Amino acid sequence: MALMITDECINCDVCEPECPNDAIYMGAEFYEIDPHKCTECVGHFDEPQCVQVCPVACIPIHPEHVESRETLWQKFERLAAAKAAAAAVEPQPAVPPSAGA
Repeated sequence: MALMITDECINCDVCEPECPNDAIYMGAEFYEIDPHKCTECVGHFDEPQCVQVCPVACIPIHPEHVESRETLWQKFERLAAAKAAAAAVEPQPAVPPSAGA
């Protein structure tokens, strides 16, 4: 399952920073959730954090993206591996030569 944000969203900005997968972003009119990144916090938390903090309860399960917990876990592992690979290829900051060298 992936979650979705309905048009009842009041753009309060509390859900976006809570998402450990960076799946929540500002859409044309209100926040949206990328179903390819949403794991319902599987691998991070016991419950979806965006649902926990939403003051208007506008984050239901997306009916077009129903997934099992196993599928969500596999998505979490794929996202974690991609994030680790991206971090491994990022250029490291140059270390200035020591003054005594």
